[in-house]
Amino acid sequence: MAEFLRIRRGRIGPADVGLPTGPGLRRAPGLRREELAALAGVSVDYYTRIEQGRETAPSDAVLDALARALRLTDDEHAHLLALADRTAGRTPRRPPADPQPVSAGLRLLLESVRPNPAYVLNEINDVRAANPEGLALLSGLADWPPGQRNMIRYAFLHPAARTVFTDWDRVARNSVAHLHTAEQTAPDRTATLVAELSSASGEFAALWLRHEVWVKRGGETAFHHPALGPLTLTNEVLNTADHSQRVLLYQATPGTAEHDALVLLAMTTQDTGTS
Repeated sequence: MAEFLRIRRGRIGPADVGLPTGPGLRRAPGLRREELAALAGVSVDYYTRIEQGRETAPSDAVLDALARALRLTDDEHAHLLALADRTAGRTPRRPPADPQPVSAGLRLLLESVRPNPAYVLNEINDVRAANPEGLALLSGLADWPPGQRNMIRYAFLHPAARTVFTDWDRVARNSVAHLHTAEQTAPDRTATLVAELSSASGEFAALWLRHEVWVKRGGETAFHHPALGPLTLTNEVLNTADHSQRVLLYQATPGTAEHDALVLLAMTTQDTGTS
């Protein structure tokens, strides 16, 4: 929590919140502690103790005020509250979800949306199931054993990922920002994956320390597939009722060149059903 607040304070300047910058150069970027404390309506001493880790149980009212002062998004605000719960040893607001098997209904859904690539993911983006097109779209993913298949691990550690994802930098930032949200519901599994990727990838380690947080909710992703060439697909994210799993679906409008490419992708896969 303290680290998150320090980093976010350094990213917002006086002009961003309507404060005068004052004469001369600042020794460090961002708001001063006294400026943030004033904006949040708390004493400088109290905020300093929070940021130094000496105050471990600030109230929700204080956290809400800090979130407003720092212009946090809803996702970032929820992340701050979750970090505060962990720091104070409180029961999480969203209790950790037990790993669930992939239901027959979700597996049927993956088959039903073909030739659109689709995956069932857990909180930390482990690939719990995928249809053949899903495995084929991310070149090389199927070469890994099922227990190793993870979207974030693929992005940072698979040599094909930087070619497959046209805008790899954007995918990497989105992946790390999402993984921060998983600290709320899968803290142990998140910590294990973070330790692995931080050790193996300096780029992941640097992005993790930026504390960017947002939930992936759909959009577009550009690919450069080794067999199909460039294509841009829309994606949708569908959550299960308990939020322990979600379906990631890439799709293209029928009749477009992208949809024709997905049909071709389906023809080139070995049709073994979902895995």
